Order: sequence, then structure tokens, then C-alpha cells
Amino acid sequence: MKIRPVILCGGAGTRLWPKAKKHQAKQFIDFGNWTLLGKTLERVKAHIFDAPIISTNTKYLRQVKQHLKRHKIRKFKIVLEPAKRNTAPAILSTALIKDIPNEQPLMFLAADHLIEKVSLFNKAIKKNQKKLTQNNIFIFGIKPTIPSSEFGYFLTKNTKVTRFIEKPKAAKAKQIISKKGYWNSGMFYLRKDSIINNFKKYQPNIYRNCNNALIKAKYKSNVYYLNKQAFTKATAKSFDYAILEKTKDINAIKLDIPWSDLGSWKEICKMYGRNKKHYYKKKNVFHRPWGSYVNLFNGKEFLIKELYVKPKGILSLQKHHHRAEHWVVTQGKPKITLNKKYFTMKPDETIFIPLGAIHRIENPYKKPVKIIEAQVGSILKETDIVRYQDIYGRVK
Repeated sequence: MKIRPVILCGGAGTRLWPKAKKHQAKQFIDFGNWTLLGKTLERVKAHIFDAPIISTNTKYLRQVKQHLKRHKIRKFKIVLEPAKRNTAPAILSTALIKDIPNEQPLMFLAADHLIEKVSLFNKAIKKNQKKLTQNNIFIFGIKPTIPSSEFGYFLTKNTKVTRFIEKPKAAKAKQIISKKGYWNSGMFYLRKDSIINNFKKYQPNIYRNCNNALIKAKYKSNVYYLNKQAFTKATAKSFDYAILEKTKDINAIKLDIPWSDLGSWKEICKMYGRNKKHYYKKKNVFHRPWGSYVNLFNGKEFLIKELYVKPKGILSLQKHHHRAEHWVVTQGKPKITLNKKYFTMKPDETIFIPLGAIHRIENPYKKPVKIIEAQVGSILKETDIVRYQDIYGRVK
């Protein structure tokens, strides 16, 4: 029996645009002729998978359909949530679709994850298919590359998950990694009957109301419009809190592959840094007295560039009226001014420059500095620079 992929595609992506009233949901952002949802749809074309089910909401229906058409996926089902109730009701509502056999394995994927080395990922899914039962759940752990506080973790004994730790501070994350802890990727793998059995046992309210929402749903052109009255009665809970923290039968599939949810500009900068060969164009290189920069990608209200600051190079002390900036140092030890603070950064460190903040980069050393910069705002032009001091005589 093939594995049914379910793509959870309801996230708003507000972390990337904290102050914007209108913003793009992360899964639909064009990162250079590709989107995260598009990459996910391409992954589920593998021969181990059945036709996908997409869980989303009315606001995103048009964009989801456009993506399905663009990626030539003709067989699919869409389940539309009439209100936000978090991941537990979203997961259960898709699993209750009648044409899914009870013993069919379901693979729940987030629409906004970037997974590289896909063949290893799919191999791990196929390898564990026979281990699925009517009660157990498999979750996917990613081997951490750094002690990040942006992800949740879990600990295991053999393959059994013994403990979850939600977004710890960096020092605590180091301890978890020393105990062979893995990042919790938020992907789930289990059979339909396991979902039903777990919800009936631990979340009867969610089970009853989601079941009613699907029974009373309108179905048209492969889309289930869940019944609003029933669905809004379901308790709003994440799958982690609703089920994973209650059941004892959780197994881990551990992966050592590049993975990110691109949930922060730091992660987005790193992704462009890893793949800069794909984005580099000679015509986008601009030389300055302090070094040079290259525009890697100009997106909708964001611009990614790489700065090269030569030894002894100093940028002007400046601010911007229309943009904030996120920097990730990839090489060297830049000296940073941020308003009245002065400090030195090292590779892999990140900093946020708020809109209107006075800032400067200096390279007092003999080795060059490289920084991947994400500019975020309404105007992303070189004209939006107010200079206060400049050793190259550029202050007007």
C-alpha cells in the first residue's frame, strides 16, 4: 500500500514579518523561481506516495490550486479549515476522509520545510512502513548542526522517544545535544487507525467535532469545505500537546540531512549562503571603497545580498528610513556599531538592525569579512541611506 502524503499548509508566517499588516505566508514566498510549497509538492511525486491531501484555509485556496497546476499534480484532495484551530484538528480532519483505508500510512509534512537529500528522507519513510501499528506514531528527528534555540528537541532510548524539550536556550540546547538529542522536525508518520485511536482516547472533543465537521462538509471539485459550526467547537491544540505528550508509543526516525523550516531571516540568509552559486551573477556585483556587494536575490519586499568588506574597510555610519536588516557573518570578525553599542562578531553569529537604527560595519583585521544580509522593507534601494560619518568623504 502506498503512503498518503498530507501537506499542512495553513501557516501565516508572521515571524518573518512581525510588524507588517499584509505579508506573504512563508510557504508561498518566491525565493528565486521556487517556493517551499512547490518543493514539498515535488517531493511527494516520488513513487512511494499516493495522491496528496492538502490541509489549508479559504484564504490560501487560490494559491494552493495555482501551485498544484504549476507542478502538474492532477490527483489531489484539499481540506479547507473554516477557522484556525491549530495542528491537531487539521491533522485529524484530513485523516478522517472516507476513501483513506484504515491501515493506510499517512505522512504529515509541513508546507514550509526545506529538505535536502530527499532520497535519504524517502528511504527512511519506506524502511519504517512495516513498523506502523494501530497505535504507534513515528516522528522525524534531524541531527542538530548547532545548539539552536529556534527548534524543539527530543531525547530517545534506542528508538523510543522519552522526552520533548520545547525551544530551549542555547546553553540548555548544548546539554541536550551532548545527550544525543535531535531537533523535532514537526513531521509525523502513522496509520489512519492510529490517528483515530489516539484521538478517541486522548482528545474525544476534537475527535467528535472534527468528525461532525467532515460529515457535514460540502465537497466540490476535490475540495472539502469543513462545516464551520462543528469545526469551531473542536479544541484548538497543537498535535504535540494534544497527542504526543499523552501517548507513550512514539518512535523516532533519526536523519542526518540538511533541513530547515526557513522560519527566520537568519535561516533564509544561511540558505542563500549555502546556495549562492545558483544566485550569483557578475552584473549584480557592485564595488565600493570599503569592498563590494552582490545582490543575490530581489524578492517581494526583501533583498538578499552578500557583503565583502576588505581588510581595513569601514562602511559609513548610517541608518535607513524604509528597511530593517538581518546579518549573518560567514567569514571574518567584523566590528559592529549599533546605536551606542560596539562589539565584534564571529562567523555564524547573527544580528538584527531595526529600522532607523544607526549602525556600521568595520573590518580592522587582515582577513576579509563576508556577511549575508537580508533587507526587509517597503523601499530597498541604495538611496535609502542616511550617512553620519564616512572615511571616504561620502557625507553630504
